[in-house]
Amino acid sequence: MNKKNNIFFPLILLLLIIFFINGCATVPITNRHQLNIMSEQEITASSLQTYNELISNSALSKDKQAKQTLNKVGNRLSKATEELLVELNKSDEINYLDWEFNLIEDKNTANAFCMPGGKIVVYTGILPITKDENGLAAVVGHEIGHAIAKHGNERISHLMIRNMGASILANILSQGESTNQTQQLILIAYGLGTQLGAILPYSRLHESEADKLGMIIMAKAGYDPVNAIYLWQRMQENSNNSIPEFISTHPNSKTRIEQMKAFLPEAEKYYKP
Repeated sequence: MNKKNNIFFPLILLLLIIFFINGCATVPITNRHQLNIMSEQEITASSLQTYNELISNSALSKDKQAKQTLNKVGNRLSKATEELLVELNKSDEINYLDWEFNLIEDKNTANAFCMPGGKIVVYTGILPITKDENGLAAVVGHEIGHAIAKHGNERISHLMIRNMGASILANILSQGESTNQTQQLILIAYGLGTQLGAILPYSRLHESEADKLGMIIMAKAGYDPVNAIYLWQRMQENSNNSIPEFISTHPNSKTRIEQMKAFLPEAEKYYKP
């Protein structure tokens, strides 16, 4: 066996072991198989540390009405999410959820995200586009969809394989606590470090899954999922002048809206006004 094989054979073997131990997962609703190297416990702990640092270094909004609306929407969507997980026989994942909703004052940032563990952040710059409670439910539901589909974990797993090699994989497997390397991957995946630039774009596949899950979650929470389509139409209209960060980091097209329209009858089945 040559030197090259000596290097890559252990790595391939390690990846196969990781896949069968941690990586055999399926996305809710679509049932797509995905590779998730990190355990739910580890990624939640690492994300919490990153989230706390972000909140402590950010200016939280003092708009009482906007905060009350976010809390109302967040509470309804989080309850609906847990109900959905139970229905999908994923009730064990509720143990890792500790919901929290924060509104960051930044009118120049039209964005939102939900980290593993249910930590949700909305930037005030997106509120003129959401317009009302229904629009906000569409944004937050979409981001929760990314979280319960474990797209962050999947993206971090791909980063590990591409950039870090066998050493970080072995390190992660051998430690029960969050490491600096793990923290760095969380920052890169979510783009939360000031030196890291924009959030990495989700793939169109991830976006489609988050759209579907978000529409179902908002429907179960009592929000008509057609409002998700109206939101993305407003996103497109807004992008004629300046591209909101929510669009620039999330692929968007007429095809995507058509896909949401096609899925609407399925999402409406969950709608309970």
